[in-house]
Amino acid sequence: MNSDDIAQYLKDNPQFFDQHAEMLSELTIPHPYGGRTVSLSERQMLTLREKNKELEKKLHEMIGFAQENDELQHKLHRFTLALFGAHDLIGLQDIVADNLREIFSVPHVALHVWKGLPPSAEVLAFADEHKQPVCTHHVVHDTAGWFGEEAPNLSSFAYLPLRTDEKSIGLLVLASEDPQRFYPEMGTVFLQRIAETVSGALQPHL
Repeated sequence: MNSDDIAQYLKDNPQFFDQHAEMLSELTIPHPYGGRTVSLSERQMLTLREKNKELEKKLHEMIGFAQENDELQHKLHRFTLALFGAHDLIGLQDIVADNLREIFSVPHVALHVWKGLPPSAEVLAFADEHKQPVCTHHVVHDTAGWFGEEAPNLSSFAYLPLRTDEKSIGLLVLASEDPQRFYPEMGTVFLQRIAETVSGALQPHL
C-alpha cells in the first residue's frame, strides 16, 4: 500500500478517526516552513491561513479588474459625449483623434473614412474582412504612411474597422512606440466599443 492508497482509504472511510480519536492528538507532521514538527490541528490552521491569503490575493485582483473596468467605462462615456460636439465630418475626425489621445492616452491616431478618401484595394479588403479590432506588431498593408515620419518608430497597432451594417466605411488605427500597448493576444472588447461608437457618429455625415 502506497501513500495514495492510504489517502484514498481515509477519504473513503471518514469514520476512521472517530474510531481512533486518540491518534489525532498523537499525530505530528513536518512544519511546512521549518525543521520542527507540529500537531495535525496546527498544520490545519497553517493550511487555512495559506488558503485565506490566496483568497485575499484573488479578491484584490478581482477588485483591481473591477476598478479598471469602471475607469474604462467612464473614459468611454466621456469619449462618446465628446463626439456630439462635431458639426461636420472633418470636425468629427479631429474630435475622435484628439479625444483618443487625451482620454485614452493613445499617442498616435489615424482615422480614414472612405468618403472622399478611398483606400487601397488591400486596405479595403482588410477592413471588409475583419468585423472585430485587430491588434498587431506589424503595419497592415500601406497604412504606415498614415502616420507620416513617426511610422518607423511605431511598434504596436490596433486596427479598428468602422462599419455600417455589413459594409466598412473607414478604418481607425491606434499606434504606439510601446510594443506592449497593443498585442495580438489582448482583449478587444473596449476597442470594439470605440469602433462602434465612432461608426455610429460617422453615419449621419456619410
